[in-house]
Amino acid sequence: MRPLFAILPAALLLLAACSSTPEDTLGSDEQAGGATSSVDGAYGAGGAPTELGDGSSTVIVEEDLFASGAPGSQQDFEINVGDRVFFGFDSTTLDDDARATLDRQASWLFQYPATSVTIEGHADERGTREYNLALGERRATAVKNYLVALGVTPDRLLTISYGEERPVDPGRDETAYAQNRRAVTVINLVN
Repeated sequence: MRPLFAILPAALLLLAACSSTPEDTLGSDEQAGGATSSVDGAYGAGGAPTELGDGSSTVIVEEDLFASGAPGSQQDFEINVGDRVFFGFDSTTLDDDARATLDRQASWLFQYPATSVTIEGHADERGTREYNLALGERRATAVKNYLVALGVTPDRLLTISYGEERPVDPGRDETAYAQNRRAVTVINLVN
């Protein structure tokens, strides 16, 4: 029989090797594909512990059910279709990338005919507040008009302008400005 002092360090090393957090194994949420995870124990589907055939257990990182996007959800729309289009400086013109995204949005809306959306128009911080609100509205309207031209009924499409008030990137350089000149399509919740 081995003395306890010889077994204890081996057991501690084994426990230390097995204990890691989701950040240690996956990195940030962005590296994990935006999925949320929980490691409260060894859980598999349905929250039940997962054991291997040899009696040992393994930790399964459980993804949030909506991380991959339940069909018809905002997450599904964002991941599989694309929820935003971008504009050039002081422009409401839809480029080829924007039109391709809007074509996918129209197809998705045809697949979910009971769904309505709000199209949010945004601008970068350059210009007056009033000008940027008007520019955001013109951008949202450009997206709405394109979707209507593809056959989406106008009563399913609301528009709102946030102008410069909701930047996605608070930076003050062209990279930030390019991210803030956008129109975002948001799925409306059904009551």
